[in-house]
Amino acid sequence: MEVQQFYYDNKIVKKFLYATIFFGVVGMLVGLVVALMYLFPGMTDGISWLSYGRLRPLHTNVVIFAFVGNAIFAGMYYSLQRLLKTRMFSDALSNINFWGWQLILVAAAITLPLGFTSSKEYAELEWPIDIAIAVIWVVFGVNMIMTILRRRERHLYVAIWFYLATFITVAVLHIFNSLSLPVSALKSYSVYAGVQDALVQWWYGHNAVAFFLTTPFLGLMYYFLPKAANRPVYSYRLSIIHFWSLIFIYIWAGPHHLLYSALPEWAQNLGVVFSIMLIAPSWGGMINGLLTLRGVWDKVRVEPVLKFFVVGITGYGMATFEGPMLSLKNVNAIAHFTDWIVAHVHVGALAWNGFMTFGLIYWLIPKLTKTQLWSTKLANVHFWIGTLGIILYTLPLYVAGFNQALMWKQFNPDGSLVYGNFLETVTQIMPMYAMRAVGGTLYLIGMFVLVYNIIKTVQVGEKITDELAEAPALERISPKRLKGERFHGWLERKPIQLTVLATVAILIGGIIQIVPTLVVQENIPTISSVKPYTPLELEGRDLYIREGCVGCHSQMIRPFRSEVARYGEYSKSGEYVYDHPFLWGSKRTGPDLMRIGGKYNDNWHFNHMWDPQSTSAGSIMPRYKWLFDNKAADYSDIEKKMEVMVKLGVPYTEADILNARKNMAAQAAQIEENLRNDPDFVKSDAQGREKAAAKGEQYVDMKDREIISMIAYLQRLGTDIKIKQPKQD
Repeated sequence: MEVQQFYYDNKIVKKFLYATIFFGVVGMLVGLVVALMYLFPGMTDGISWLSYGRLRPLHTNVVIFAFVGNAIFAGMYYSLQRLLKTRMFSDALSNINFWGWQLILVAAAITLPLGFTSSKEYAELEWPIDIAIAVIWVVFGVNMIMTILRRRERHLYVAIWFYLATFITVAVLHIFNSLSLPVSALKSYSVYAGVQDALVQWWYGHNAVAFFLTTPFLGLMYYFLPKAANRPVYSYRLSIIHFWSLIFIYIWAGPHHLLYSALPEWAQNLGVVFSIMLIAPSWGGMINGLLTLRGVWDKVRVEPVLKFFVVGITGYGMATFEGPMLSLKNVNAIAHFTDWIVAHVHVGALAWNGFMTFGLIYWLIPKLTKTQLWSTKLANVHFWIGTLGIILYTLPLYVAGFNQALMWKQFNPDGSLVYGNFLETVTQIMPMYAMRAVGGTLYLIGMFVLVYNIIKTVQVGEKITDELAEAPALERISPKRLKGERFHGWLERKPIQLTVLATVAILIGGIIQIVPTLVVQENIPTISSVKPYTPLELEGRDLYIREGCVGCHSQMIRPFRSEVARYGEYSKSGEYVYDHPFLWGSKRTGPDLMRIGGKYNDNWHFNHMWDPQSTSAGSIMPRYKWLFDNKAADYSDIEKKMEVMVKLGVPYTEADILNARKNMAAQAAQIEENLRNDPDFVKSDAQGREKAAAKGEQYVDMKDREIISMIAYLQRLGTDIKIKQPKQD
């Protein structure tokens, strides 16, 4: 039998590992800054690109796609070559994958703080970057599939099944959720509207967690955990059941993010059923991982890599038990929109993704540098600091979530809300936010410990070079099932068939859930009084998106007595038919804004955006002073925006578009006139004109500034249907 020599490409693994470490520090540092903003909302006062609404999506994108994403690529490139006994198909494609991914991350780090965002959770990047993501993802997929086809190992190990499912599903999710019509180089509108957009987004959002943050790490677990423990995986049969049931069931569960919303009831219930079913495959994978360590628990006590893996897998088990529980309607009614959800997400992010990544780094770097880890003691210190950080981060947020839910729903004997002022529910949980910041600080300190340990390890180790290996060439055998060969054994040596079956498994759920909502008009009943936004309101909505207001405010009133009493009539699906994109939100740091229109006068909104505490004592909302300084654009693209909206089904007429700027000017002038009811505004306006005249500068009328568009949008919200407003706080 011919034995062939070849070299494993370790340099590409090194590049992705170093990027993982760098972006891990950056992402967690930004996360800590965001956490501190709850305690010190004015800490970046007046700096638009450092505001909470712009940094929060930067934090999530860096942690998910930069820290975790680079770790996935590092682990895949290392394990694929060794499981397939071949070098990656193309060094050029490997490097395009690396540098292309890093350029995408740099583009995200520039555009998100500048306010270029689609506002969609975990998919905020604008359309040119979305295209780049798709291209680089396909480059990675082609490189992986071609490597599989030239393998020297006949059967595909379980880890590779998960890698293939990850590639296929993320591609499908990303492409369909990102479909949009461009307005300009960095502005677009989702092709979906309202309820449809919400369903597609959370089909993507839930399964981005499933197929970007879960399935690739399960593949890495199946490779690196047995390697680190020097034990075979506990049950190969269980891994087969785990894989197929997980990828089939997961894709159905997205609607559990939209319970009690305007989403059709059948879609909500379908999401609940499959979410509960998810417990079985998820825990099957966790059990398979933990039982792989049977007989080596003494080694776990002293080996930091195994410690990180054990807590990571345990965190996966906790998160995948809690997720299905949160999909139960009675539990979701309590948890949704509260900090409980933030705690739940971070159990998965910090424990499962974070600790699995740390274990991966501590195992790989010594292997690549042909040395021992510089300090096992420091790695253990990192483990305990990180574990304490997770506890201090998540537990206070669970308490905060319970407090929020109970306070929001509590009534007096006379039927009035006990905590009618939303701010009362915020001030009560500030100590929990302080503890969360302490936990985040500890977790970040642990990351710095890792950085130091890895630097010292690389310094004493050998230079990372490609690794010589040898294996016999793969002999051809019959493509048909051999005598006595089980179906799955045959499938494991047929990568094309395996990939096709995995694709079918992940498409079924999406097609059954999404297609009826998109094509069956009866699912979204129309409301005759609901009209498109005026041009000025459309501009204000874009500002609302730019500033990330959806990160703190929902626009979805659920049919609960407490929410109707606090916010007004519950939301109807037909109210959102012209919303591209939808802005229902997923967290209430501030009150719901669905019915805010007409609740306060223009002066209140003006003062609230200038200094939130002047209208709402104790508010932790930052100031948006740049909205008052920024001159509104000349609206040169408003016609283009409206034309794009027409293509998306919004019924603007040719006259509406032709007279857009004239109508904007008239509406803006009316708002400015309304503001003159406030003597302080009149005085401030006069002083501004005097200062401009003294400097020989032209004074920009208030009607020509961005704040006016924002007020126009806020005053429009919820006014299309006639309702009785709840009493003002």
